[in-house]
Amino acid sequence: MILRCCVIDDEPLARDLIASYVDKTPFMELVGKFSSAQEAIKVILEEEMDVVFLDIHMPQLNGLEFARIIPPTCRIVFTTAYDRYAVDGYKVNALDYLMKPISYEEFVGAANRALEWADMCRRAEDNSRDNRYLIVRSEYKQIQIPVNDIVFIEGLKDYVKIYVEGETNSIMSLMSIKALENYLPSSEFMRVHRSYIVNKSKIRVIERNRIVFGKHYIPVSDSYKQAFTEWIGSHSLFPPSGIGN
Repeated sequence: MILRCCVIDDEPLARDLIASYVDKTPFMELVGKFSSAQEAIKVILEEEMDVVFLDIHMPQLNGLEFARIIPPTCRIVFTTAYDRYAVDGYKVNALDYLMKPISYEEFVGAANRALEWADMCRRAEDNSRDNRYLIVRSEYKQIQIPVNDIVFIEGLKDYVKIYVEGETNSIMSLMSIKALENYLPSSEFMRVHRSYIVNKSKIRVIERNRIVFGKHYIPVSDSYKQAFTEWIGSHSLFPPSGIGN
């Protein structure tokens, strides 16, 4: 699999460095490099792009603003000298956040996460979202998990914890919660919080704006409350009066 990439940075040296990293990475193809978001937007909207290496602190249209208008199928890796934007970066579903100066080792780490995400999306598309099993890496093992047995998933920055029905311990794997959200069938799973995905068929109790799975209480955040309330309403025999009321 080859990932189509572009680099956007108003600093020529930084732009050329990341472009050289893309060129020397076997599974990446450099489509273009640009000094501003305005230069890149036409190419990104018209061509199929997998990953954008994007500086944040740029004139006119900054990286965070630009990240909000590109297609969701194109993932962002921020490259910046400012750590104060890290939280905002993850709010726009950035795949990674690299601090300048960036070593090739750091770049490859982000590139591998992009490849993993793209591979999961491809497998999900190939199987028409009808894949009944999920295979993840955990420690030094590969574990096959029946999708129907997943109760909920918790995102922890670069890792996820997968809680499986009948299992005492969760399964921890190095991947983003967004990659899993893209892979799992939306007819069965729902994002209810930036850090949580739940299996709708496993929901038994909702209490005070939280989904209860045994000892685990999963919050429903404001960003996802409307969709969750609508789902409850579509399956209720009584008029919905708010979550947990």
